[in-house]
Amino acid sequence: YGGMGLDFSYNIAVAEELGNIHCGGIPMAIGVQAGMATPALTRFGSDELKKQFLVPTIAGDVVACLGVSEAGAGSDVANIKTTAVRKGDEYVINGGKMWTTSGCQADWMCLLANTSEGPLHRNKSLLCLPMNLPGIHVAKKIDKLGMRSSDTAQIFFEDVRVPSKNLIGEEGKGFTYQMLQFQEERLWAVATVLTPLETIIQETIDYTRQRKVFDQSVLHNQAVHFRLAELATEVELLRSLLYRAVALYVEGNDVTKFASMAKLKAGRLAREVTDSCLQFWGGMGFTSEVLVSRFYRDLRLLSIGGGTDETMLSIICKYMETLPSK
Repeated sequence: YGGMGLDFSYNIAVAEELGNIHCGGIPMAIGVQAGMATPALTRFGSDELKKQFLVPTIAGDVVACLGVSEAGAGSDVANIKTTAVRKGDEYVINGGKMWTTSGCQADWMCLLANTSEGPLHRNKSLLCLPMNLPGIHVAKKIDKLGMRSSDTAQIFFEDVRVPSKNLIGEEGKGFTYQMLQFQEERLWAVATVLTPLETIIQETIDYTRQRKVFDQSVLHNQAVHFRLAELATEVELLRSLLYRAVALYVEGNDVTKFASMAKLKAGRLAREVTDSCLQFWGGMGFTSEVLVSRFYRDLRLLSIGGGTDETMLSIICKYMETLPSK
């Protein structure tokens, strides 16, 4: 379908390299194309759907977005309210989505909607939804604290009709498909943060080496260079956890626990690194002229988007409860 036929580890290599871009919004937008809106389509979609939506997405000719979160259901995916009711050979969609990355410019959406009134984890389906259909209203571009180079939309659906053939895989399997998509999304997110964290630490070392306070460089203070050494060590530990999760995933294992652990650690470490390093920049750190202040804003999203820290902790706890008692 136009891809290179490589395994998922290559996605992670690309994600790490995208970390050299000095903002969070562009890697995130590319990640929506590569690891958030398309994995379920790739794995479960029909040949016809792949040719219609996946091929141009891989080529970069169209923009994709993921329609999961709603105003009343962010990390709590099971409680989304958007419906897609089957009528003949069409689904009629009503509801709305919130915090949709690239939603203002997207050509199609991988939409999660309730297609029946059954149990919450078995009543949802994924649909390929062209964004130019009547009844789709992009309400606004949301003004955000960070990731300001990435558009984030609030979108409403009013009797939107989409062909039933746009269903990805089986009806009622959407929640399961989305949980699988989340694993790739979370691993991608972790990979994109490694290089920025390394960059921030190195730039802080360079700045504190030349910045003098009380006739000596800031870096000369043991508290400063010990703290930077600790942070650099934490980044390497995060990298090792990510690589372990990716290796297991490529071998076909369920990496929900490890992906959740990596996502949790990445979000917390991004906050820790940017906050600590910004402090060492002093007044300059509070300006928009330095990179650390931008990443302080952009990377804050990592503990919220794609599942909050609290959600990651809940998932990890569930997997720990399956372990045998000692």
